[in-house]
Amino acid sequence: MDDISYDKLLRIKTTGRDDTNADRYHFPYEPTPYPVLERLANSGYLKKANTLIDYGCGKGRVDFFLSYQTRCRSIGIEYDRRIFETVKSNTLTAASSGRCSFFCENAEDFELPPEADRFYFFNPFSVELLGKVLKRVRESFYDVPRELYFFFYYPSNEYISFLLDFNDLELVDEINCGDLFEGENPREKIMIFQMK
Repeated sequence: MDDISYDKLLRIKTTGRDDTNADRYHFPYEPTPYPVLERLANSGYLKKANTLIDYGCGKGRVDFFLSYQTRCRSIGIEYDRRIFETVKSNTLTAASSGRCSFFCENAEDFELPPEADRFYFFNPFSVELLGKVLKRVRESFYDVPRELYFFFYYPSNEYISFLLDFNDLELVDEINCGDLFEGENPREKIMIFQMK
């Protein structure tokens, strides 16, 4: 199924890239391709009992799709107020909107609910902001120990270096997505980390 067909099925509008408010800390909105989300949904890492936080959720594609496919709860965080208006509109029509909630705030300021145990990133912001977000997640983990998994789609070399050096994170798996697209792009993967 292509993007338009999936958007129709889910009763949302998430296509198109948006660079309007991108800067050196916040990267452009670009939706994760649906075939990549299918791989993640079928990986076994997300189930009905899980709560996913999608950092840099944009128009909500990851949240609506994964909640629809796996029945997990999802929380989308988006700093761009203009893009956030689209996710609010999508919430009114989305097939899985009852399992999704969204917040318009900076990722590093978002206070994690104790049930949050899965985290999704598609290069939403700089490594500097990523570090602040991961420290906040680690504090939550120390307060309420639980099994935490992190999904990093299409990670940059800068992200990979940072993640491999970050205390308490361990690389546990990788979902190869290279066969979904033309060319041999080594970034077409989801790296999965666990907090120890």
